[in-house]
Amino acid sequence: MRTELAEKPVAEAQQPESMQPSLTLREIAIRYGFLALLFGLIIFFSLATGGFASPQAAVFILQSVSITGILALGVTATLVVGGFDLSIGSVATSAMMAAAYMMVILEQNALVAVLVCLAIGAFVGLLNGLIICYMRVPDLLATLGMMFLLIGLQRIPTEGRSIASGMTLPDGSAAEGTFSPAFLALGRHRFDFFIENLVPASVVVLLVLAVLIWFFLEYTRFGRMMYAVGSNARAAEFAGAPVNAYKIWAYVISGVFASIGGILLAARLGRGDIASGTNLLLDSVAAALIGFAVLGAAKPNAFGTAIGALFVGVLLQGLTMMNVPYYTQDFVKGAVLVIALVFTFALLGRRN
Repeated sequence: MRTELAEKPVAEAQQPESMQPSLTLREIAIRYGFLALLFGLIIFFSLATGGFASPQAAVFILQSVSITGILALGVTATLVVGGFDLSIGSVATSAMMAAAYMMVILEQNALVAVLVCLAIGAFVGLLNGLIICYMRVPDLLATLGMMFLLIGLQRIPTEGRSIASGMTLPDGSAAEGTFSPAFLALGRHRFDFFIENLVPASVVVLLVLAVLIWFFLEYTRFGRMMYAVGSNARAAEFAGAPVNAYKIWAYVISGVFASIGGILLAARLGRGDIASGTNLLLDSVAAALIGFAVLGAAKPNAFGTAIGALFVGVLLQGLTMMNVPYYTQDFVKGAVLVIALVFTFALLGRRN
């Protein structure tokens, strides 16, 4: 009897595709419902507004979500191990301010500025991981505290001023440094791919990072172990996995990705704007959580996060082109996020 039961799944797997059961309507809704919603939004905005379907609008949407998407990919790494990083927005803003400070005030070159920013992101991520894993502070509280710490720390060197070429420093002197053209190219250069002189460098960076983190999480042993830690940390620990190490590395990845977003933001703006990272956290978290609903994954994944970032960009760009008041956009975005997640997990619960 045991042999028959063991051989039954094998026999079913060997059946030709025509004999295997087809997907039910519920399973189709789980897998493709969110993608259908995304395409539906694109069609709706294309019909409701002029110019939404143009190549220029498409590139603008990609550019607007590139930094958000990069931060969201970092959040995804922490979600994979069962954590959550609320400090990404402040890390990105701190990296942006650090880049501006290094070049405008300390008159360093672009390479030094980039390395300093990456070091800041890695250090903050490492510190978050150590506090969470060894001090036993819950991830939400630890990263929330780090967020407030960084918000205050990044304002101290300039006494709350934004950093720009020629600015007046707190001691009364003028800043003589400028942003390096090579650094500005990171946020302003455009590549001639399918559309002449239209594809921004930040979009290319997003696509490269998305592919790398997707491959890393799905097809490497390290990535699969991160999923195992997030699924059942105690079981992974009993199996001999260094659970704390995987968690710490997840937060380091998140910090580095956030600092990359800050570098691109500084390069795009050409200044260290103290208030420019206000919405980075909310939009990034929304993109990462929307990823749970893509293809019915019901788990953090890089592909879903990238689609989530695109969805946020399409939604906000469409609402803007329809002249929807800015103060209602966060409400619409939050409503769509809640509906998508409730829809996905409710159907999964019924299926199971």
